[in-house]
Amino acid sequence: MLKKLISISWLFLSSAHGAHVSATADSTANYAVKTYQHQMVDTLRRLVKHDTVAVEGLSSVDNPKHQAFKRELAAQAETLGFDFKDKGYVIIIGLGDNKDRLGIITHGDIQPSNAKKWHQSPFDLDLTSQPGKLIGRGSEDDKGPISSALYAMKAIKDQGIKLNKRIELYIYMAEESDWQPLQAFIKHNSLPQLNITLDSEYPVVTAEKAYGTISMTFPEQAIDKSKTYLKHYSGGFFGSQIPEDAKVVIANASKALAKKIKAKAQTHNGISYDFQWQADQLTITALGKSAHSSTPEHGVNAITHLADLLSEQTWPNNASGALVNFINDLLGTGLYGKKFGDIAYRDVFMGDLTVAPTVLKQLDDAIVLNINTRRPRGKTNQQLTKEIQDALAHWQQKSGVNLQGISSKLGQPFVQTGAPHIETLLSVFSHYTGIKDAKPISIGGGTNSRLFPNAVSFGPSMPNVAYTGHTEGEFITMKQFVLNLKMYTAALVELTK
Repeated sequence: MLKKLISISWLFLSSAHGAHVSATADSTANYAVKTYQHQMVDTLRRLVKHDTVAVEGLSSVDNPKHQAFKRELAAQAETLGFDFKDKGYVIIIGLGDNKDRLGIITHGDIQPSNAKKWHQSPFDLDLTSQPGKLIGRGSEDDKGPISSALYAMKAIKDQGIKLNKRIELYIYMAEESDWQPLQAFIKHNSLPQLNITLDSEYPVVTAEKAYGTISMTFPEQAIDKSKTYLKHYSGGFFGSQIPEDAKVVIANASKALAKKIKAKAQTHNGISYDFQWQADQLTITALGKSAHSSTPEHGVNAITHLADLLSEQTWPNNASGALVNFINDLLGTGLYGKKFGDIAYRDVFMGDLTVAPTVLKQLDDAIVLNINTRRPRGKTNQQLTKEIQDALAHWQQKSGVNLQGISSKLGQPFVQTGAPHIETLLSVFSHYTGIKDAKPISIGGGTNSRLFPNAVSFGPSMPNVAYTGHTEGEFITMKQFVLNLKMYTAALVELTK
């Protein structure tokens, strides 16, 4: 799930709209909140307990934890009176038997977590550590929205609302790691004519940047180890998270160098450093702030900031030294690629290209750097690829380092212009939030909206509020959880008339 509120474009909505919600939709939404908010929390607790992170080399259909999660969903569907279909990577929970259908698109897989950074287990829904927050992996992305959607559907069923469209809740089990099984499913199955993705931001998302990865390997090279050099450099956890951890080991370090580094550390905001000596070896660990890599401005990248501490000199070109030199030369602590040759650009609606190193993979004789990109429309893949290649070629020539395994995988930005339910969703949002003249927005990355017909994203997080999915200590507030239930219920009633 990716999100970032940016400027509004007349291309998507040029006229003002009223915040009208029908009496039936409003009364059903209020019924849902009054009747089911406590059960919704309990269902979230049952879903969060399953560690549904992807396991490399193990398909979702062979993953026992994924299968246990699906059994929980099946039990929930049966209890609530819905039909249930297990299509392998895709689960469909349905209400009604109409030919026309409305799809609700979510996912049940999650990002990894570091249990040491949570007050309680990431898989125990924590209601006490920070009162008012429901803390747990998947609480916002995407098990919270699944819970809300289930009880929105239940309220509609209870109230006997006449449906002109069947409601189908789609839960995909590899959104965070592999879209190919979903693409295969779509190829061989008919889809609802109208769709809402609950994996992003309000009020309505009609454009998404493209997710990309620039990867390269820094090989070990012979250097004079009697002098000061970087013995080790590490950081990053996974590609769609701004890393909050990084570490460097400086061999043959002097007190004068340490003093200079510590002085520079005082100029860095939002990040802390720990300095440890062992003989003449200095280890520095950095603790920044994690964030979704689609919104790097919400985090503090430990990899780039730690490198910046070391930027007062050029380091010998072993793997760690060359890596730090590269980060300082082409990335810096900025977010928009302005030092990376000519790659920087922006779109008036979708915003700037963002560039963030997210993962360092330690090999026996090399370090692999993965750089996450989020690009708007405005450049072709061919143009941006060439600009990346030119910048890397120039740096290699200048530095004398021969990078290996260079690759750049750039997706396509997504823009939705014709979905017929945009006005309805905006009206629901304005009615329940009091935010007038709400208009479509663009986000920093991709959801499954781009794979479904007439799909736009609708929540679950509010605009201008930092998204917590993909971060340690992920949470959704109880207030937002209840508001989502209310808005989802009203929207489903309005769209199934």
